[in-house]
Formats: sequence, C-alpha cells, structure tokens
Amino acid sequence: MPHAPCPMPHAPCPTPSAMMPNYPTYIYLHGFASSPQSAKAKYLRDCFQTRQIDIRVPDLNQGDFSHLTLTRHLQQVEAEFPPAPAPVAIIGSSFGGLTAAWLGQRHPQVQRLVLLAPAFQFLAHWLPTLGEEKVERWQAEGYLPVYHYGEKESLPLHYEFVLDMRQYQEQQLISLVPTLILHGRHDEVIPIQASRDFAATRPWVRLVELDSDHALGNVLDEIWQEICQFLEVPVE
Repeated sequence: MPHAPCPMPHAPCPTPSAMMPNYPTYIYLHGFASSPQSAKAKYLRDCFQTRQIDIRVPDLNQGDFSHLTLTRHLQQVEAEFPPAPAPVAIIGSSFGGLTAAWLGQRHPQVQRLVLLAPAFQFLAHWLPTLGEEKVERWQAEGYLPVYHYGEKESLPLHYEFVLDMRQYQEQQLISLVPTLILHGRHDEVIPIQASRDFAATRPWVRLVELDSDHALGNVLDEIWQEICQFLEVPVE
C-alpha cells in the first residue's frame, strides 16, 4: 500500500546546524525481516527531508539476513554514530525499536528514543507461534525459513538468532534516556501490553496508545507529529 505523503512545512526550514549547534544525528532502524524501503522508513525519510534534515536509514539485513542477530544490529548501528559526545536520536520500528532501546542503554550519546511498536519480549511472543516441534527442528537443523517482507520471499534464519537474543534481558534496560513509545492497541504481532509493562516501571518513558495494528500504517501523520514534538524537530 502506498504511504501517505509527508505533510509539507508552510515555509522552508533553516539549515538545522545554524539553528542548533548540537543538532543530533538522526537514525531510523527498520524492523525484523523488513528493509529501508518499508512504508514507515520511506514516509519518515520524506518527512525529515521536507525539513532539510538528514536521517540515516541503515539496511540491517547487511545482505545476509540468515545470520542476523541483535548483537550484529548493535555493532552495525554503533558504527553509524558520530564521534562522542555528539548527540544521537534514534527512531526504531518493531525489532528496530528493541535495538534502539539497547543502544540507549549502552551509549550516553543517545539522548532521545522513539520506539514504534517495539519488539519487547520478542522471543516470548514469536516462538510460541512457531510451535514447540518447529522450534526444536530449527535448533537441530540450524536454519528456519522466515518470510522476509523486504525481499518478498522466505529466507533461512540461523538458530544463533535465538541464542544471541537470550543474553539480552530487558530488565537491564534502565538507562534514563527520554523515550517515546507509539504502539497500536490492536497490534497482532507484539501486544501493546508489552509496551505497557515496559513503561509502567520506567517513569522516563511515555507511552502513546494508537488506534492501529503493528504496521501503524493508518496513523503515520499522527506518528510524525508526535516525533516532531518529542524530538523538537524544527518546522520553519
């Protein structure tokens, strides 16, 4: 489905660096089995461009989805950071949101986080949908076919993805990074309760519940307005 055009500002915005000496490096992280060509990635990239602001959108597949791990994600995005202590603001969708949360935990440079339907409790939600027998076969054989929405075909994913994920315990996400979570109440992939639980014990996290599903495709304009306000994106 084509994404809606980004709302245009009423006037060209000034060069960000002239307005804000410490203007952050913006990074957008796409979701699991997705790509920089996803609807949200394109929409947000267009929105930032209308305000003459660059946003980095790395391809987290790295041409090798089969050996994707959260650790690899973190290392790849860390390489996108400017030299410390230059500030960074990260917007992450689904598994990209989970990645963003861990980057915020690890790096004081990360000053703001926007998490779109973040994949908290990812294995607890995904593995039961596969079934015990399928998970055991995956572990024994090494690879599981996973439908990749960017490539529009099934690709093998190595079981190391699961083993790597298990070392990341979300109760350790306690860095006081101002965080905005935008999550659909009808999310069929990562139930909104996961974000409610996360925000409930972290007063620096604000959760906005939206009338949408995991894709958030019908609320993109609302998401952009929330991002602008939270990240103080200049409009004109």
